Amino acid sequence: MLEIKKRYVIPGDVIIEGNYRPLMNVIKKDNFIIATRIGIAESSKDGIKVIPLSGVYIPRINDIVIGKIIDNSSLSWEVDINACFSAHLPAQDVFGRDFSPAKDDMKKRLAPGDLVTARIITFDRTRDPMLTIQEKDLGKISNGEFLKISSTRVPRLIGKRGSMIQTIEQATQTRILIGQNGILVVTGKNDEGIALAFKAIKLVEEEAHTSNLTQKVKDLLNVSEEITQTETNNSSVNNEDYVNNSNPDNNSNNMENDNSSNINTESPKEVQPN
Repeated sequence: MLEIKKRYVIPGDVIIEGNYRPLMNVIKKDNFIIATRIGIAESSKDGIKVIPLSGVYIPRINDIVIGKIIDNSSLSWEVDINACFSAHLPAQDVFGRDFSPAKDDMKKRLAPGDLVTARIITFDRTRDPMLTIQEKDLGKISNGEFLKISSTRVPRLIGKRGSMIQTIEQATQTRILIGQNGILVVTGKNDEGIALAFKAIKLVEEEAHTSNLTQKVKDLLNVSEEITQTETNNSSVNNEDYVNNSNPDNNSNNMENDNSSNINTESPKEVQPN
């Protein structure tokens, strides 16, 4: 398949001519693939797509992100970080300096569909971001259910000193791992709590620009003001600490261990809120 150089497109732009499969935000007319959204056109082995600019995450060095493993080469994994650019996680970062492409089976460590918490270590817009998981709290995510929101809504979801996310977690008895790129992983004691957490997250994303959002979330969760204030005062979590430390049981030295704080033992899967 002919690789398309990433470029900006607007609705109606012809991206490429030929027998290609239209994927996301494009249509096929006659023998042409045409953009239907403002964004960046790119190709993959599956077809042609446009990543919309609205709400797209722009990678920044030192951001803590959650990514999904897409594929691997002989030396690194390709990781979807909800951005215009795929990121790369070097195999040496996981196997160590003794990594050997001939001996080490990369897919036994990280396979397509696996989720990881990672930090962006290099990015300059001329090449794809590079990731690391060689730090505390980073590594493979063993379980939970994930969803994507606009990265611009992450600060609003966390709230001042973590107040919004704490309210949602405590009312739904869930644990919400947040990447600065807008990918979340939710674990909980039961499906009802997870579903309610998803509804609250979706409400925050859709109405982040409105007033009285905190009260709307409390009403949805049936949370009283007195309980919320008590729980908030008992917590020392702030925005930065929450993003950077919200996965305490994962680290790069023990990627295959289960996270004991998570109840759901299934592999992470994407769920769309109603």
